Parts: sequence; structure tokens; C-alpha cells
Amino acid sequence: MGYHGWQGNPPGTENEARRRIVRAATACIDRLGLARTSLSDIATEAGVTRQTVYRYFPSLADILTAVAVAGAEEFAERMERHLSTFGSAAEAAVESVVFAVRTLPDEPYLGLLLQAGETDSFTAGVTSPVAFSLGARILRNLPVDWSAAGVTTDADLRGLAEILMRLFISFLRYPSTPPLTDDQLRALVRRWIGPALHG
Repeated sequence: MGYHGWQGNPPGTENEARRRIVRAATACIDRLGLARTSLSDIATEAGVTRQTVYRYFPSLADILTAVAVAGAEEFAERMERHLSTFGSAAEAAVESVVFAVRTLPDEPYLGLLLQAGETDSFTAGVTSPVAFSLGARILRNLPVDWSAAGVTTDADLRGLAEILMRLFISFLRYPSTPPLTDDQLRALVRRWIGPALHG
């Protein structure tokens, strides 16, 4: 594959090229802020032409999605640490929704898509099979007796992760009026999700 630029150090693979563009985008966002970051800025930071960036990412929204996905793992680790303090399946499930609704908008990279108005891209990323698998992994790692709550298979865990993720996406995209406090949100989710988990 032909490379132009790359600051004299061309990447060896397509994946490495994509990773470098994502790193360049992250650096631009950190330095300039989301609103002032352009595709030209990202190309300059990566040491390539705009055409090279377009070869890997058709639009700025695609780059933002990739930056957000790159931040997902760190967010997942923090969520898992937070949820590990809840011992029952119902409480862990409820708290996952509250944590996501309150934390995601302020995430430096995951929140980018919401801040940029790229809610369709954000929703597509969070409701992908990869995201559901990540959600299931978070739940699986918690000190919770899932089988006692009726969650007995990997498919059950992925299904629960999907429902919880679709729920917090709904609250993020369509907030209640007036806005719910954390305790109100917790009570609402517990009322309807809790019984499904014998909680």
C-alpha cells in the first residue's frame, strides 16, 4: 500500500495506520478541543494528507467513533470497579445504568460523540455486538451470583448487557423532564429491572 508522509516512518499495516490517525485525532482534541478540531488538523498531526486520512476514515464522525471506541476499555474498567461494590444482581444492574447516565457525557472521549451531536454514531457504537460483549464481560467479572438471579448462560448475560445499555442510551438521548436525580433514576430502574433479576 502506498503511504505519503507519516513523518518519515510509514506504518507497517492498515491497522497501525488507523491507530496512528486515531492517536493524532486524540492529540488534536486534547490540544484544540472538539469544536475546533478538523480533518485537516488530524492529517497534519499524523503527518499525512487529507486524502490519506479519508482512505481509512470516510468522515470526521468515523474518526470520532474510533476515538470513542479507543476510550471504551478504560471506561469499562472504571465501571467494573464501581459496580464491584454492589453485591446483588439487581443492584449491580441498576447502578450500571445510573453510572453510565451520569458519567458518559463527561467522558473525555466517549462523550465526544454526544457533545458533537453525533448521537447516531454514538448509539451505533454502544449498541454493537462488540459493545454488548464488553458489557457482558463487565457483568461477568462482578462478585454477583448471576445464576441465583436467573442469568445462567453467556447469552443471558449478553442479553442483560444489551437491555441495560439500550436503557442508558435512551436516558442519555431523551432525558426526563424535569431531569431525574440519581436517586429518582435509581428507583425507576430498580422498580422495573429489579423484579426480572429476583431483586
